[in-house]
Amino acid sequence: MSPAATLAAAATTTGPGFLSPTGVEIAFVLVGLATLGAALVTVTTKQLVHAALWLVVALGGIAVEYLLLTAEFIAWVQVLIYLGSVIVLLLFGLMLTKAPIGRSPDADSGNRPLALGVAVVAAMSLVWVVVDAFRTTWIDLDGPVQGSTKVSGEILFQHWVLPFEALSVLLLAALIGAIVLSRKNDPADPATPAGPGEKKGRR
Repeated sequence: MSPAATLAAAATTTGPGFLSPTGVEIAFVLVGLATLGAALVTVTTKQLVHAALWLVVALGGIAVEYLLLTAEFIAWVQVLIYLGSVIVLLLFGLMLTKAPIGRSPDADSGNRPLALGVAVVAAMSLVWVVVDAFRTTWIDLDGPVQGSTKVSGEILFQHWVLPFEALSVLLLAALIGAIVLSRKNDPADPATPAGPGEKKGRR
């Protein structure tokens, strides 16, 4: 057998390779880089509202990645829950707690090196786990849909129902906490109404 035939046979037995990416794979990498850039801007900007808006871009990029992986149901869940609920909750929390709209120099706690180290270790651990688990697994992006509603619903409500409900309670607690913090009386604020046992002074 000639060397060319040997290489062709090896290519057919080992599956697709990294040296011949398809259009979907190229789009996946480009969207991933854009999502990573939006995430970096989210954690480095000193304006809280801008951070929330860049987080919208990052979560939207993740939804596009799900679409490219033929997981339409997970992509729409990403849009409805994270973009339609979590971001709205975050913006409401910023508005209700009277967070500064402009640049906030005190938004940095000074723990950037520690946070960067934790992020790098977490990212490397996640990459290692994913590569080790799916080293020889290939997804046929041109084949039938992998993330169908039936399969995803069975996995979610059979194996992940408790974390799903815990997340709902956590989001509700965050909303209630934002409302409670926004309704606290500030004695130094003249616009704050006086309590039942307090008397307003004359102007």
